[in-house]
Amino acid sequence: MSAGSGVEEFLDWLVLERGRAPRTCEAYRRDLTGYCEVLDSRGSSPEAAGEDDILAFLRHLQSRGLAPSTVKRAMTAVRTFHQFLVIEGARADDPGSQVELPTVPRALPKALSEAEVEAVLDGVVGADRVARRDRALLEMLYGTGMRISELVGMSLADLDMGGATVRVLGKGQKERVLPLGRCALEALTAWLVPAGRGEMEPERWASQHDQEAVWLNQRGRRLSRQGAWGVVKKRAQQVGLGAKVSPHVFRHSCATHMLDHGADIRAVQELLGHASISTTQVYTMVSKEKLWEAYRAAHPRAVSKR
Repeated sequence: MSAGSGVEEFLDWLVLERGRAPRTCEAYRRDLTGYCEVLDSRGSSPEAAGEDDILAFLRHLQSRGLAPSTVKRAMTAVRTFHQFLVIEGARADDPGSQVELPTVPRALPKALSEAEVEAVLDGVVGADRVARRDRALLEMLYGTGMRISELVGMSLADLDMGGATVRVLGKGQKERVLPLGRCALEALTAWLVPAGRGEMEPERWASQHDQEAVWLNQRGRRLSRQGAWGVVKKRAQQVGLGAKVSPHVFRHSCATHMLDHGADIRAVQELLGHASISTTQVYTMVSKEKLWEAYRAAHPRAVSKR
């Protein structure tokens, strides 16, 4: 099995046996092309490579100043490739089995300031159907911290306006009930009236799935994930924050601002639907960074005098 054919057979195996996405396979092809080039320069091949050859490839990647996530992906491609060679009987041992993948620093969520959130929300003006929908959508994202997929999956039966709660279906089909704050409830009420959602209702519904939807597009269909994403970007661009805002940024901002104002981390975990408290703890790091920034800027003995 030549290096080239081995890589192509491996990529076919990823698609057919592992169900990997085409984009992932294209990235792996580039990674393994680079790996084979390094092996060739060392007088080796995938069938003869040892652990030292794999580590040489790792050093090669790191010397190029690539992002840690890119290096980790390339090393994952190499390790999986060698596992495939063993499965196919191209070699008896797996030289990558003891090679540890590089760690990727956990990126801190990028939250907006409270003033920036208010600017986006206050930038939605007017009482037409689109403005009512967009205002309610943004208030819901920020007010509940729900995921965009959870938002567009909402149906009218999930709302309890009298009890000020909404039921959402999160990851792993786990259901949770979220409280609706005053601003979110008011915006939602203004949307769910004849002058709002009623004006987007079609004469004939395309499906019951659309008829039950909380959020509609202008064709009277259930608003898609892409459609909701477009609403967020459009409203953020109107106030000059388009480069900083996405639906997930509203989720980050909700969690960060709650912790800034003293919310219990377990309550935030429940609100966001995190399976592990360690996921929610990332937001406490954001709050600590803000605390340190304020401390260094304001306390006369926080930094050394020059």
